[in-house]
Amino acid sequence: MRLIQFVGPDGSRAIGVVDGNAVREVRGVDSIRELALRAVAENRSIDDQVLHLGVDASHDYDQLLSDGKVLPPIDHPDAAHVMVAGTGLTHMGSASSRSKMHQKASTGDEASMTDTERMFKWGLDGGKPASGTAGVQPEWFYKGDGSAIVAPGVPLDVPDFSDDVGEEPEIVGLYVIGEDSNPYRVGYAIGNEVTDHVMEKKNYLYLAHSKLRQCAFGPELFVGQLPDNIEGTARILRDGKPIWEKPFPTGEANMSHSIENIEFHHFKYNQFLRAGDVHAIFLGTSVASFGDGVRVEVGDTFEIDIPLFGRPLVNGTRSSSTLVKPGAVKSL
Repeated sequence: MRLIQFVGPDGSRAIGVVDGNAVREVRGVDSIRELALRAVAENRSIDDQVLHLGVDASHDYDQLLSDGKVLPPIDHPDAAHVMVAGTGLTHMGSASSRSKMHQKASTGDEASMTDTERMFKWGLDGGKPASGTAGVQPEWFYKGDGSAIVAPGVPLDVPDFSDDVGEEPEIVGLYVIGEDSNPYRVGYAIGNEVTDHVMEKKNYLYLAHSKLRQCAFGPELFVGQLPDNIEGTARILRDGKPIWEKPFPTGEANMSHSIENIEFHHFKYNQFLRAGDVHAIFLGTSVASFGDGVRVEVGDTFEIDIPLFGRPLVNGTRSSSTLVKPGAVKSL
């Protein structure tokens, strides 16, 4: 099942089941978060909760997209109650880089490795423990709250202090925290975890800064079990024409960490278990145009397509100015 959140013809919010170009509106709820929390409270799966509520009016999906009415597939009435985070070094990468990593990792000589190589080796050795047990913790970073999320079709802001704006095509896990303070996975979506790779490359200690950019995911929420192997394609358009395009593999067959292990090491922190909150976790990628020497320009458009997840995620880019200037902080 695939779901979207959207604004209906009367201006009210709604959620719908995607069926080709038809979106069948789900009765009685106006957000996927509400749907998920009801499912938790009534001990149902998301699929069963939708069947229980039933569907009603049908909407034209193409029209909703062209009118800019499609929202991110999960949100919260208060953006401060959305945690957006991510994890890296979770994917094997290309065949050549994977072979190189494996060769170095197989020597067991951690002293000669970079921090990146060492963490990758730890993931290979202990990132997929038996279900119900904790493996090695992956890299983790904070991206922002719900205000950092851009809806499908909406341009991503490129701050005036940026050195770069680069896509990272990946899967996003989407979660709600139940009244019992347990995390519940609602589903998955296509994600663009935008990063300033030039800033990051200056010094890996700038990673935290480089991740504090807007991001996007959607348009659809995929509900159900992920296949082990998933194929997608990322591309960049300039003046409507592709300047870069590359397939990317994802899914656990292409990962050094299991999704269960990534989830545990995020939700093991009690401060992330506030009832009613929403979490979005970017699960990592294996490709980026920056690695191929592409320099994204303001005005370019990102398009990320994973057919399993329905329609592609498309976002342009635009310049933005920081609200705070040097010396702007005043004493009280």
